[in-house]
Amino acid sequence: MGEALRIAQAFVAARRGAHGLPDYPGTPPETLSEAYEIQRHAIALWGESVAGWKVGRINPPLDTKLGANRLAGPIFSSAIVNASPAPAMPVFADGFAAAEAEFLLRIGATPDPAKTDYTLDEAAALIDAVHVGFEIASSPHPGINTGGPTVTVSDFGNNYGLVVGPEVAGWRDQSFLKWPISLSIDGIEVGNARAEDMLDGPFGAAAFLFSLAARLGFTLKPGQWISSGAVTGVHEIAVGQSSTAKFGDDYEISCSITAATAA
Repeated sequence: MGEALRIAQAFVAARRGAHGLPDYPGTPPETLSEAYEIQRHAIALWGESVAGWKVGRINPPLDTKLGANRLAGPIFSSAIVNASPAPAMPVFADGFAAAEAEFLLRIGATPDPAKTDYTLDEAAALIDAVHVGFEIASSPHPGINTGGPTVTVSDFGNNYGLVVGPEVAGWRDQSFLKWPISLSIDGIEVGNARAEDMLDGPFGAAAFLFSLAARLGFTLKPGQWISSGAVTGVHEIAVGQSSTAKFGDDYEISCSITAATAA
């Protein structure tokens, strides 16, 4: 058995058992290719349909070292819920957990599996809806982020849930990129920003994912979601807390955080 498969098995077992992994379960991957190999094994072991993908940022100077400024991980169908009524979202109590305010892009047409380079307009043309939402980032391993992007990728990109809020009306004019976005935990604002300040924005995240899928050989399908990146940042959250995100003047969503239980 190879090291990549052993690491994948350890993460999948910890997620199913809802228990922590204080130490990384093996030798951490040094490259994104190695990390995505672990992720590929883990997706197969998990055995559930992929209903979306989270996209996150790789900050300097690691973006130069690793050859990418974003990363991706699967979102499984059972982890996607509607924002109304406000849901209770599970996280790994002995691991890492965060709430992130994000724009969620729904894929409307299958990207060309041979095309590895997309303009923002080409990426936007493959999207048929934009919603507001939360990504709930959580991993059994507390060091999932401090270990660096390759560690993050290796455990499903640190995803454990997606809260889908209302559709953004008139999103094709892209004015939502200028909206003020804020996120609060237990009523205290912990972050605010605008989507236009995130690299090349949500459609840049889609372009990245379409390119990655072609290079790695995984299939993207209409109806799948793209969680396009944490607008206000990655905000750590604990069991028993709640979060509210405000998007512009018209959209507000909330969720509470509970402890994951063994499957």
